[in-house]
Amino acid sequence: MSQSLPNLLSETVEKIRATVDANTVIGEAITTPDGVTILPVSRIKFGFAGGGADFAPKTARPSAENNFGGGTGGAVTVTPVAFLVIKGESVRVLPIAEPASNAMERVVEMLPDLIDQVSALLKRKNGEDTEEF
Repeated sequence: MSQSLPNLLSETVEKIRATVDANTVIGEAITTPDGVTILPVSRIKFGFAGGGADFAPKTARPSAENNFGGGTGGAVTVTPVAFLVIKGESVRVLPIAEPASNAMERVVEMLPDLIDQVSALLKRKNGEDTEEF
């Protein structure tokens, strides 16, 4: 096999490496006027694949070279997951809640609101005051 496939894979890995570095995981610091520093934190997923083959020429000539066909591809996903908030000597992690990805997670997210609504309905039915602060 020719050296074209390893070259393609090497070039793809280098492109991904140039895109994804430590500055992508822990982003650039943002400093507010009152001295609070905020650092974004992200999750990174990446993948790549490649393949190829040598094709022999149709005529068997001694000087004919094999032809190579192939390709590579890659993808990178950067998802923000939290912020580090630094104020003086205090550091807090503020996670970013991911949206519900399936029906059961949506039901669990909606459950507190549903309980509040049913409770208010029952109080109204019983003639109780439902005004809250």
